[in-house]
Amino acid sequence: MTHSQHTPNRKDPRRVRSFNRSSSTRNEDGGIVLDIDHGQMFRLNSVGALILESLAKGSAETEIAQEIARLYSISEKTAVADVHEFLESLEQHKLVRTQQREKAS
Repeated sequence: MTHSQHTPNRKDPRRVRSFNRSSSTRNEDGGIVLDIDHGQMFRLNSVGALILESLAKGSAETEIAQEIARLYSISEKTAVADVHEFLESLEQHKLVRTQQREKAS
């Protein structure tokens, strides 16, 4: 699947997450992301693949964390921290960008 659209974070209307040109695939062991713009490939564990797939569907970070907490029987606080850390990593590798939306007047 190729991502090139803006995906809003529903819980924070100021943030817009956009995907750089990339292609990803997911299986029971995790997933792989190919960064077309930078010619890099990244291997994801099953949680990382779930987070990336959920972002592509437009899920908010808090919704993703709640799902991870439920699936893996961990606290929501831990899941929120893990999702945030993973998103920071995606940004560092230039796979996604988070931008502040202009406030409506």
